[in-house]
Amino acid sequence: MNATSTGALLLCRADPETVRPLAHLLREQMLLTRAGGEWSVLVPEGKPWRDAGSGGGDPEPVDRVLGGWATALAVGSTWPVIALWWDGDRAGYTLAAGFRRTVGYIWLADGTPVGEDEAMRTFAARLGLDPVLDLQALEELTRPDPDADAEARLRGLLAVLTRTGLTLPPGLGPGESADRLRSVAGVQRGAERIEWAGWRDAVRVELDAVEAGSLGPWVRGPRARAIAAAQLAAGFPLLLWGVRRRSGGWAAAGAVLLAQGALGLAYHRARAGAEAGRA
Repeated sequence: MNATSTGALLLCRADPETVRPLAHLLREQMLLTRAGGEWSVLVPEGKPWRDAGSGGGDPEPVDRVLGGWATALAVGSTWPVIALWWDGDRAGYTLAAGFRRTVGYIWLADGTPVGEDEAMRTFAARLGLDPVLDLQALEELTRPDPDADAEARLRGLLAVLTRTGLTLPPGLGPGESADRLRSVAGVQRGAERIEWAGWRDAVRVELDAVEAGSLGPWVRGPRARAIAAAQLAAGFPLLLWGVRRRSGGWAAAGAVLLAQGALGLAYHRARAGAEAGRA
């Protein structure tokens, strides 16, 4: 890898129709396409890790940006998100799943592992991988290997994930530049552009997804209200923390939590009002 090959992917263990509503709430331009029967991939169109934040200062590292996005997607969903990233010096992944602590691993450009072995065990457990064969393959990636650079390490990780049904299109993988990833994603069959169109459209796509999805029965009642309240309580301080730290990723996570909580309460009230009107 070299300094020009910075790239990033967000792997979501859900189909594009399920991923689309939450991806809109990131307020980032991305390309969304299928990556196997149970997976989708989001490819950033921009390069926020090269730009300073709205308050000025140094740009955020690519791993921090991607980690924030993965967290933002995961806290509002029931499916895990894996952020893959690489630059001229390092490469790695971050796994986000619900409200649980994110886990990740890093390799230097020459493939030297600098993460904790426990992260791989947690990674395998949260994705439901085989605790023997798959975990053994993952642990191999944490051992010194002079013939494996950072790109090879990430490809080894993806090879394990293919057993869960992940299939990335050719040319959409570690070592490619952000421009190349965007070009490849854009020509995939069924690829669509994710753009922020305002809160009104975000509410509409979110409610459409809830109505059509299997989680419809879980968005009403005491449990739904409690979850919405918890999202609001967690989202506001996280949003403030992200703004103060000028961290776009964590600010997005807080915004998604606030949006999810507000939409949950609004949906419950709207449905209750509609039923009262019919009675």
